[in-house]
Amino acid sequence: MNFLTNLLTRVRNILLRPDEEWRAIDRESGDPIHLFTRYVAILALIPALAGIIGGSVIGVSVEAGTFRVPLVIAMLNAAISYLFTFVIVYGVALIIDGLAPSFGSERHFPSAMKLSAYSFTPTWLAGIFLVLPGLRFLSILGLYAIFLLWRGLGPLMRVPKDKTLLYTAAVVVSALLVTFALAMIQGVIADLPRAI
Repeated sequence: MNFLTNLLTRVRNILLRPDEEWRAIDRESGDPIHLFTRYVAILALIPALAGIIGGSVIGVSVEAGTFRVPLVIAMLNAAISYLFTFVIVYGVALIIDGLAPSFGSERHFPSAMKLSAYSFTPTWLAGIFLVLPGLRFLSILGLYAIFLLWRGLGPLMRVPKDKTLLYTAAVVVSALLVTFALAMIQGVIADLPRAI
């Protein structure tokens, strides 16, 4: 129960009091195994499971009736998305760490890892809206992740205040490119069962 309480407290604090929470996070370990197993693995399940329920169980209403994604296809897509979440979080951490010297900071991968993992919190939480296809547009609330990244760069990466906005933009653009590439790969993998 202590683990769940700590997880919920972290989620609440990173969303509602990010400046204070980033300072607390700065004092913690940035061990990827710990972050992946105790945080990312749990929160990333939200959009994966919501997507299965919304696409296969509830379905999308169209003129001809209700369209539902075959369960096997939905589960395959959810599994791929879930696995790619770890790749994206790790990749964004590498980007944050790699860009640090360009923005007046020193490279420190544990801090970059924490920043990446915790910044994605609103994106995963907004994934709950995938349950009801009519509410999918509310997934845009996940963009709050950009604000969290911006607020966390100073405390975790020791970036000068005048460079945090540009650093944030560089990380976001790079992350979008990685996400786009992974989405293309996922599309190819998801089409394999249909081709067979």
